[in-house]
Amino acid sequence: MALADDLLDGETRTGHIKIHGPEGFEGMRAAGRLAAECLDMLTPHVKPGVATGELDRLAREFVLDHGALPACLYYRGYSHTLCISPNHVVCHGIPGERALREGDIANIDVTVVVDGWHGDHSRMYTLGEIAPKARRLIDITYEALERGLAAVKPGARLGDIGFAIQSYVEAMRCGV
Repeated sequence: MALADDLLDGETRTGHIKIHGPEGFEGMRAAGRLAAECLDMLTPHVKPGVATGELDRLAREFVLDHGALPACLYYRGYSHTLCISPNHVVCHGIPGERALREGDIANIDVTVVVDGWHGDHSRMYTLGEIAPKARRLIDITYEALERGLAAVKPGARLGDIGFAIQSYVEAMRCGV
């Protein structure tokens, strides 16, 4: 538990938004870059027959070898580096013995800490031929993400981003 406690100082627990300068942005970029590189490293391993626990092991080794920490590791007792959500698991699936199969879709989420900065990425993987409903879900969620990002601008509120996402998703006869 010490690892998670060491990562959280009093400032991060206040709930206040801190405005960062160039050094802060570079720290955020470095953490985000490593998280993306971790997913890039995993990509050739995300295939039928590979257990989600093996993907987690590979990610942990990669993050530690790059001098960073897996942010989720030991947080409230969580003993993994990744969250892996196959098929109907909405989010934060726990890696384990389950092997990925042909036709699966799997979202992999990684958060790393580099010099005190968090980088968080997730990526959706498709394993071979997927069901039309799965393809539709992926396409709709990707477009919803794009619409949410387009709503981010000076003066926008968090609710504006949520509205852009939710109104599109509901128009496509899905739910948030």
